[in-house]
Amino acid sequence: MARLSQRGSVPPFHVMELLAAATRRAATHGDAIMLCVGQPSTPAPEPVRRRVAEAVQTQTLGYTEAKGILELRTTIADHYDRTYGVQVDPEQVVISSGSSGGFSTLLMAAFDAGATIAMTRPGYPAYRNTVHALGMNVLDLECGAAQRFQPSVEQLERLDVKPDGLIIASPANPTGTIIDPAELAAIARWCEANDVLLLSDEIYHGIGFGRPTATAWQTSREAVVLGSVSKFHSMTGWRLGWNLVPEHLVRRVELLQGNLAICAPAVSQVGAVAAFTSEAESELKGHVERYARNRQVVLDRLPEIGVTSFAPPDGAFYAYCDISHLTDDSQQWTLDILDRIGVALAPGIDFDPVDGHRFMRLSFCGSTDDLHVAFDRLAAAV
Repeated sequence: MARLSQRGSVPPFHVMELLAAATRRAATHGDAIMLCVGQPSTPAPEPVRRRVAEAVQTQTLGYTEAKGILELRTTIADHYDRTYGVQVDPEQVVISSGSSGGFSTLLMAAFDAGATIAMTRPGYPAYRNTVHALGMNVLDLECGAAQRFQPSVEQLERLDVKPDGLIIASPANPTGTIIDPAELAAIARWCEANDVLLLSDEIYHGIGFGRPTATAWQTSREAVVLGSVSKFHSMTGWRLGWNLVPEHLVRRVELLQGNLAICAPAVSQVGAVAAFTSEAESELKGHVERYARNRQVVLDRLPEIGVTSFAPPDGAFYAYCDISHLTDDSQQWTLDILDRIGVALAPGIDFDPVDGHRFMRLSFCGSTDDLHVAFDRLAAAV
C-alpha cells in the first residue's frame, strides 16, 4: 500500500508546469516566447565564471561549514554596509541552497506546526505552499492594486488574530511593487513591538526603476532578511541564497542547515564572492537598464490587449495584470494562448488562490525584441 504524507499534498507551482508546456512547444514549433518565468536570459557575470573555472581546476570544492564559507559571508556583510549603511556580523549571515532553502530552514527554526504566518495575497506561491507543508497556517492579507499590492501597519492593526510571523516582499513577486522605506520601517517596528517575526524577502533588490528600496535591518535586527544571487546577479540555477538572522536564531538555523542540506553548493559559494565585485556589478547594471526598457514596452503596449488598470512595477521584472475582460479562468486562458500563439504567460491563480482566476503575470526579463513580438501576437489574438 502506498504511503503518502499530508504535507506532500500542496498545490502545484503552476508557473513551472506552464514552463514545461512552453518548453515542449519550443521543441515542436520553435516559436515559444517565455514570459512566464522570472529567470534572467543572461548568464552569470563574467567575473563569476572566471572565478569558478579557476576554482574547479585548483580547489577540492568539498563540504563547507554549514553557514557557508567565511569569505562569502564577509562579502555579503560588506555589501550591506556599502549599500545600506548597515553593519552586519558575518556570523549572522547563513548561506543557503537558494533563498527557498533558507526560507524552509528558517520556518522550521522559528515556528512549530500550528503557527500562523501572515502574507500578502497575491504573493509568491512557494511561500504559501511551504508554510502549509510544514503544518502551519496562512493568514491572508488581501492587498489590491489601490494599495500597490503591499500591506500597511494600518492593515496589520486591524487583524483579529495576531500572527506569529509576517512575510513581506519588496520588490514583490508577482507585482514588482516596492514598499516605501518609511512604511517598511513602520512594519518592522510593529512586528518587533508585537512579537511577530518579520521575514523580509529582498531577493529582487538591485532591480529598481526609480523608487528607493530599503532593507528591514535598517530598522530591526529582530527581523530575518532573505537575499539571493538569483535575480539581480543573474544566477538562478546556481541555487545560492542567504539569510540575515537575529542572534537568537543563528544556532538553530545552523543546526538545521547542517542536518538538512549539510551546506550550500561549494562551487556556487566560491563563484558568488565574485558576483559582488565592481566589475560584476557594472555588467549587471546593464541588465537592469534593459529591464527598464522592457518595462516601458510593457506599459506602452498593455493597452493593446485591453489592460489599462494595474499597479506599475517599481522593481523586479513583472507586471501583474487584470484580464477579467478576457477570461474568468486564467489557467485555461494562459494554456490556450500558449497553444494558439506560442506566448507563455503565468496564470494568476498561482499567486492568488481567491482572485487569481482573473489575473496573469507577465515577466519582462528577456530580450526587448522578443517582448515586441509577443505583444504583436497577443494584440492579434485578443
